[in-house]
Amino acid sequence: MRLLIFGFGYSAARLEEMMRPYRAGDVRATTRSPEKAEALAEKGVFARIYPGTDMAGDIAWASHILISAGPEAGRDPILADAATRAALGGAEPSWVGYLSTTGVYGDHGGAWVDEATPLSPATTRGQARVAAEAEWQDMPLPLHIFRLAGIYGPGRGPFAKVRAGTARRIIKPGQVFSRIHVDDIAQVVQASMDCPNPGAIYNVCDDDPAPPQDVIAHAAKLLNVPVPAAIPFDEAELSPMARSFYAESKRVSNKRMKDELKIQLRYPNYRAGLAALLQEGE
Repeated sequence: MRLLIFGFGYSAARLEEMMRPYRAGDVRATTRSPEKAEALAEKGVFARIYPGTDMAGDIAWASHILISAGPEAGRDPILADAATRAALGGAEPSWVGYLSTTGVYGDHGGAWVDEATPLSPATTRGQARVAAEAEWQDMPLPLHIFRLAGIYGPGRGPFAKVRAGTARRIIKPGQVFSRIHVDDIAQVVQASMDCPNPGAIYNVCDDDPAPPQDVIAHAAKLLNVPVPAAIPFDEAELSPMARSFYAESKRVSNKRMKDELKIQLRYPNYRAGLAALLQEGE
């Protein structure tokens, strides 16, 4: 496998880390930061500064391509680059993966959605993701789309805020979110690479959609500290970004992911995931 990663973010980094024992330097990745490029080189990842580098040779080299860069100014930044788009159009990888979001489904009032649910995003970010998905689907590539739920994992758990007393239990009746541990994202992507199904779309989430305040309360109980007081949503001071997350409530089905890719989640619910993070020193 010769893996090229566009956008070496949190999920892609975890995938590379988990794959490291099974590969021999066959990973290339893009980053905007020269400092991050140096750090990646120390891990055996050949890093390219992008935008600013001609990626045609890397695209031709790759047998697998993962896109984990999100839209910018409403466009997919990879396909917005004419030279990169042209190189991708002439490439013949055996697998291409695009990390999207369950935000493409919009608000469903807490009801269940699956991959056949019509896309009706309620936010500008979700609308940009729908457009990016469609743009990638128009490319002549063996594309797989992964719609990720709310991501948590090492360094992205609630424990630091709970310990600092800054965590808030914001209550909006009927609000539920689906989540996914970053390690489970990595195993899903790996499973797809091992068993390609071009055109497939997978919701990547755990088995237990839950209200956000329940997660904070459980984290506090694990730490044996007082559960933060409840704050009604209408009284909460939230940034526009934070408030937009509460514009959507849905339960996301992961049945296709588990059935087709034979996935057994490491962390099937937030309780298992938080317990593991705490045990690992979070």
